[in-house]
Amino acid sequence: MTSIKLIQTDKAAIPKGHYSQAVVANGFVFVSGILGIKADDKEVVLRDFEQQVQICLDNLKNIIEASHSKLGNVVKVNVYIDDIGKWDKVNNAYEKTFGSHKPARAIIPTRSLHHGLEIEIDAVALVKE
Repeated sequence: MTSIKLIQTDKAAIPKGHYSQAVVANGFVFVSGILGIKADDKEVVLRDFEQQVQICLDNLKNIIEASHSKLGNVVKVNVYIDDIGKWDKVNNAYEKTFGSHKPARAIIPTRSLHHGLEIEIDAVALVKE
């Protein structure tokens, strides 16, 4: 029988909707879409794009670690951005965060995101149960 564990950490923004920050099942952690909102923000703060990217990546790391995994176990990342012209800025911050680890990735241009934010990231990682 498959066990499902819902993940929530106060080291990343708490979801405002009906979903978990992540779900662990069958040796994987599935991380929900993460916006550039800090864990201690009482309301949405619109920061510049580079700050939003770093907050997303920091939140991803914190959620992955709360799932008893690590960034080196990430196998797939989807990055949604409101302007493909921002690709280089995303790639630079992403490379600094992941270092030599290169999970599969898609950068998907989209229209504006919730709350007027400019980036959202979701991911799948391996986890030891």
